[in-house]
Amino acid sequence: MFSSVLIANRGEIACRVARTAKRLGLRTIAVYSEADASALHVRLCDEALAIGPPQAEQSYLSIERLIAAALEAGTDCVHPGYGFLSENAEFAEACARAGIVFIGPPPSAMRAMAEKDRAKALMEKAGVPVVPGYHGERQEPAFLKQKAYEIGYPVMVKAVAGGGGRGLRRVDRHVDFEIALEAAQREAFSAFGDDRVLIEKCVAAPRHIEVQVFADVHGHAVHLGERDCSLQRRHQKVIEEAPAPGMTPILREALGAAAVRAAQAVGYTGAGTIEFIADTSDGLRADRIWFMEMNTRLQVEHPVTETVTGLDLVEWQFRIAAGEPLPLAQGDVEIRGHAVEARLYAEDPARDFLPSAGRVLALSLPTDEGVRVDTGVEAGDTISSHYDPMIAKVIARGDTREQALARLTEALEASVVAGPATNTAFLAAVCHATDYVAGAVDTGFIDRNVSALVPRGMDRAAAARGIVALIQRDRAWSLRCSPDGDKPASPWDATDGFQLSGRRQLRLPFLVDGEPVEAGVMFGADGLAVEVDGAAGDPEAPAFDDGDAVIVVRSGRQTRVRLRGVETSAGHSGEADGTVRAPMHGKLLAVLVEVGQTVAPGQRLAIVEAMKMEHALTAPFAGTVSAVPAAPSTQVAEGVPLVVIAPAE
Repeated sequence: MFSSVLIANRGEIACRVARTAKRLGLRTIAVYSEADASALHVRLCDEALAIGPPQAEQSYLSIERLIAAALEAGTDCVHPGYGFLSENAEFAEACARAGIVFIGPPPSAMRAMAEKDRAKALMEKAGVPVVPGYHGERQEPAFLKQKAYEIGYPVMVKAVAGGGGRGLRRVDRHVDFEIALEAAQREAFSAFGDDRVLIEKCVAAPRHIEVQVFADVHGHAVHLGERDCSLQRRHQKVIEEAPAPGMTPILREALGAAAVRAAQAVGYTGAGTIEFIADTSDGLRADRIWFMEMNTRLQVEHPVTETVTGLDLVEWQFRIAAGEPLPLAQGDVEIRGHAVEARLYAEDPARDFLPSAGRVLALSLPTDEGVRVDTGVEAGDTISSHYDPMIAKVIARGDTREQALARLTEALEASVVAGPATNTAFLAAVCHATDYVAGAVDTGFIDRNVSALVPRGMDRAAAARGIVALIQRDRAWSLRCSPDGDKPASPWDATDGFQLSGRRQLRLPFLVDGEPVEAGVMFGADGLAVEVDGAAGDPEAPAFDDGDAVIVVRSGRQTRVRLRGVETSAGHSGEADGTVRAPMHGKLLAVLVEVGQTVAPGQRLAIVEAMKMEHALTAPFAGTVSAVPAAPSTQVAEGVPLVVIAPAE
């Protein structure tokens, strides 16, 4: 076994690897960018080395800086985690040249599976079925469009390199192909430095089922069962579970055997995931499941496999990289119970899931019986716009799927996160969805039902609770304190609206999540009471100070309340004056218009990339571009003007 490990990653990933490494007695070395100097993974490890500025390309993706850090630390192995350079063959080779063991598969296996077209050819040769499509070398747009027509719409445009939903677009109509191809190629080049794509038939009622495989240097390979990752949004996994609903022992054996053949076909060692796509329009059938791709690393959702097998997959990675044989033979692998994992992100479902950055004011994630939380964030930390916005993974186990789901739902609803917006309430709503509870889902489930799953409208009970907290916190306005300052506020001390009997009531203006509200504020024998549209405050909901505002967390949902003065009672939304602003901190990838150009309502104006996702900004109305204040390929802050439209007369 190794004596030390440099963890070439950050956040939850680095924390996860460090916990196992420490248990095995390894000295742990963290690396960090300037944005992560005080991050949890830095505090958790035995040592930490700075590797550059916040931009990932100059820090976590810099092979030169990482190798230099490993040599400085004197470590004997590097664990890349998952994401960043975990599937980068050049990084693995650089480690070997430096005399450092790379915890992962050989570079040849990475290269074989990194390019989806080559991988599919290898799988066909190994007898593993693949999705029909075009996997060739030609990349002319007109040729690819013709191939899409021949395959038959809908089709998927997929980046040849990489994964994780990057460079992936669904196209339903021939007329939309060029725009989808352009977006997929641009995103693929930005993420992987390779804009080549392939075209595949879009599978009806698809389920995403993947198999965890391990192989050692002695020629042994096993699978550890399957995971269902069908609950996705924009091709990003949201909730995963193991085992897959509806999976039979016979089908599991067939799928697992195919996954093992796939790994052996490329001389694989270490942890890997073989991803399959299943057409479930006629149920889960062996002849309707096709190889999709292989991830040559550990997956984000590996905890559900750990939970149902009782194994530590990171420990397996270390042992295999150290030359040890697989800890178990296939016949010794047992699957017990059920596990479900939800990815808790800093994003705003009410604003089309825009990533959210900022300081985490409060963080409380339940770890009751059967619940595990993997996180790289603590209260007081900052969610940076430079990286993936994951806050935590919440994993629940049960003897049955029903019990696991119930525990996950309860944990999500009891979670408290204040600061950046989160998807906590959305996740809980998904867990409550009737079809999901019944196991009747496919990869389009969330997109079809998003309006019902995203909380809409004002949480009036939370708003009223926030107003109470705001009044109690700030005695400079509303009720005035007694002259000596040590007596509780009293309605008799107020200078407005005095009444001789009954409760004294005021109508005061507030902003609730940016919307103007007039609340009824009452003072009586029982003290302070507030109503918002007839709803009283929920006294059990926690409230947190955030500068001039109060944040209330209720059932996983945040509500921000502040006093509305004259200066904030009116203003421009951005549409009224034609100024289109950056919706979040990020990189301005492209400006698609120029000054003097005429635009139509809904026309794309610019593209901003933040937290691994592209966001297209569109014209609010017809008009002429009067200004383009920002330049492409620069970092922009939330609210910065990007394009100004003068309305058509």
